[in-house]
Amino acid sequence: QVQLVESGGGLVQAGGSLRLSCAPSGSIFSINAMGMGWYRQAPGKQRELVAVIGSGGNTNYVDSVKGRFTISRDNAKNTVYLQMNSLKPEDTAVYYCNAFGRGYNIWGQGTQVTVSS
Repeated sequence: QVQLVESGGGLVQAGGSLRLSCAPSGSIFSINAMGMGWYRQAPGKQRELVAVIGSGGNTNYVDSVKGRFTISRDNAKNTVYLQMNSLKPEDTAVYYCNAFGRGYNIWGQGTQVTVSS
């Protein structure tokens, strides 16, 4: 069963940066033709879509992260990234990667991002 593995979370001060990565566990499943999304869930809140990238590279972001976060994909590495700059305490959450399309809807286990003020 394919799973996604996120990495790159951690503790950072407000104004700092982190880059999250997401790739499928195992080596034979390709996400290159799939849409990919980054979601986050803060304590006591619903999971929200943060950013999405299509197989063709088109992107979309929730308003609260526009201009600060960038989603990208490296097809050669079968990996999707979320570059997060100018982080704020309200960005604190567990961040999840999601792959969708072609009959699949696959999630990762999440990575914690904590932004201190």
